[in-house]
Amino acid sequence: MIIKFYSTLRDIAGKRIVKFDIPQGTTIQQLVTEIVECYPMMRRDLLDDHGKIYGHVHIFVDGRDVPFISDNRSEVISNDSIVDIFHAIGGGNYNI
Repeated sequence: MIIKFYSTLRDIAGKRIVKFDIPQGTTIQQLVTEIVECYPMMRRDLLDDHGKIYGHVHIFVDGRDVPFISDNRSEVISNDSIVDIFHAIGGGNYNI
């Protein structure tokens, strides 16, 4: 599996693209948990206090946004997939 990181996640991983081998039957939630095990500094950006993926994290599997694949992130993904992971970037003043 190819995982592409964006923004500060790329900085934490030290590269834009990493390769992961996942067991057959791995879910999106399990994949993100594995990513955090490899890159513990990503935990605060990806997972809440209960180990669930934050709602503001965007994960695309083979170009499809996860909420359109599965609303509970339990969809099984393939080891041949390409996964893009973004987290929300905030800042600035929106008062006009």
